[in-house]
Amino acid sequence: MIWTRRGGGYLALVAPLPIFLALAYGLPFLGVAGWSLTLPEPGLAQYARVFTDPIVQGVLVRTLRICAVVTIATTVAAYALAYVWVRGSPRQRIFVEFCILVPFWISTLTRAFGWLVLLYNRGLVNSWLQALGAIDAPLTMVRNEFGVVVGMTHFLIPFAVFPIASAMRHVDERVLLASRGMGASRLRTFWSVFLPMTMPGILGAGLIVFVFSLGFFITPAILGGGRSVMAAEFVYVQLFQTANWGLAAAISVVLVAIVAVLVALLFRLTRVEKLVG
Repeated sequence: MIWTRRGGGYLALVAPLPIFLALAYGLPFLGVAGWSLTLPEPGLAQYARVFTDPIVQGVLVRTLRICAVVTIATTVAAYALAYVWVRGSPRQRIFVEFCILVPFWISTLTRAFGWLVLLYNRGLVNSWLQALGAIDAPLTMVRNEFGVVVGMTHFLIPFAVFPIASAMRHVDERVLLASRGMGASRLRTFWSVFLPMTMPGILGAGLIVFVFSLGFFITPAILGGGRSVMAAEFVYVQLFQTANWGLAAAISVVLVAIVAVLVALLFRLTRVEKLVG
């Protein structure tokens, strides 16, 4: 009886969150799914177009490619920052905390325009390189995928640092000392012991970054200059410029399905690692 009362109390505390998520996200998503099946005519024509139209396929492939590159670059950079943040000296930790927290205080639009000023043909980076004699002509670093990757990576690094740092803090120091005591070098201890033990944090950070990347709109629009259109920007065009709501809804449903598959794979990998461990 006591357990039942406690269970009912816990359920009453937890219930508002899933109810809110269902009302705020579930119902709107059902409406979007309905548009994909009914606009402009009932049927699966919009989904057929998603998987057969070369333009739509090009946008989806470009989106997945950019998201994959951003995920790899962001995770590697975040891992290095998290390592210094967790295992560095007090001064190094303070500096890394500053680098992680300050970007949260700057808007996405401001950061995108900042990178545009830095990477533009007549921007600061090209001006410095030409002044040093490293290049003769300006490098094209915006209005292409390179600029998009740089801007998205810079934005997403702080989000990836936290799960990786959390995994690093849970590493038992005695395991590392045992590895060193058995004759392993620092590099061997890192690759064979520390890195595998922090893999759940890496997987979590990669999933967070990839999911966030799928929905990026402002940064690709500014740094891509309309030449590296990603899915979110393409959906916006279909909604507000061509009024093709059915196609936009179908693309949105496909992206949500991709995210659901990735989350399911992450949970399965995490479960397997726990069983193996």
